[in-house]
Amino acid sequence: MGYYTMKSVVLFSGGTAARSLNIALCGEPLSVTRIVPAWDSGGSSKTIRDRLNILAVGDLRQALMTMAHGEGRVGDVVKVCNSRLSSNLGKDEARKEFAFFSRGEHPLLERMEPGLRGAILNYLRTFDLAAGADFDFRNGSVGNFILTGACLAHNGDINTAVFVFRKICDIHGNAWPSSADSDLALSAVLNDGTSLSRQDLITKMSPDQSAVGVRSIGLSGAHQRPPSANNAAIEAIEKADMIVVGPGSFYTSLMPHLHVDAIADAFERTNCPRVLVTNILQCPETLGAALSSTLKAVDANWRGRGRESMFPFTHVIANRVLFPFEKTVGAFPYLVDDIAAFGDVEIVRGEFEDAWGRGQHDGNAVAKTLVTILGNSGSSPDA
Repeated sequence: MGYYTMKSVVLFSGGTAARSLNIALCGEPLSVTRIVPAWDSGGSSKTIRDRLNILAVGDLRQALMTMAHGEGRVGDVVKVCNSRLSSNLGKDEARKEFAFFSRGEHPLLERMEPGLRGAILNYLRTFDLAAGADFDFRNGSVGNFILTGACLAHNGDINTAVFVFRKICDIHGNAWPSSADSDLALSAVLNDGTSLSRQDLITKMSPDQSAVGVRSIGLSGAHQRPPSANNAAIEAIEKADMIVVGPGSFYTSLMPHLHVDAIADAFERTNCPRVLVTNILQCPETLGAALSSTLKAVDANWRGRGRESMFPFTHVIANRVLFPFEKTVGAFPYLVDDIAAFGDVEIVRGEFEDAWGRGQHDGNAVAKTLVTILGNSGSSPDA
């Protein structure tokens, strides 16, 4: 009689680009762990980070909510954690909207089991007390407030906060930041020498800056302190049967993980398939890039960190572009597959674009390909 052994897949990504792949992997007989950035400097995360000097939780909360979706968790707790406050209200009205949650008056909270409701309200009130009376709640994520409140309530330990957040949402998969440092800043130097000092500035490069292109990136804490690794992320890498990087913003969501030295060390020690899922479209960070220049940038980023080992990936998943001419989705062209081979790396080509979302990955198609790679590596489910 056949049975399945749960194999472990670790997925490095940002907040949204890998969403469909994460959901699809949850539908496979796999144990899935997301490793997400800890250097987000925009949106709701920025407001919280600036006020409390705490690790940016936005990508982490998004990853956990994606995991909940993939696992079919659609209960009241997940609905509350996925709520967002209004953006078009005044500051005082937004605080009243937050109080509707923190006092437990929201109908979803009122009908919860008392212990669960009490835990959520405790984390919301902990956040409220720490944020202060003048905090701007507009457009804030309720899940971000809960996760931050949990972190504050547990002495700033983000891993404990993730653990309790997963428990209250009944999420089985894991999501960890690659670093638990609260003060990390991502920077970039463009090919003309221009410096960009924050993640959100790199993500939102102007068309002129995109045309110049990125020369290098850096990741550091206060006083140029090197980033430290999150032990939970290291443990996940060491136990992985497969590591997947991408899809996602190349210079802000993917490559910076390898600038955490202990993460790169653990990556280097693995003896499992390490798969890069390349993007379907170019973006502001990679305007003018093709598959060859993307892989060369990975190699330069890896060797630029003093790595003596070869290219860090064993496989590359590349979308097959079906147009014999330049084709764009909005402002951005498709990433063209312009090479036959790249060293010993196995390039796996296929039609990975979502039929219903131009320029986006078909998560199921990519997941099936990853399962095939896992099987061919000798790490397939036992029959």
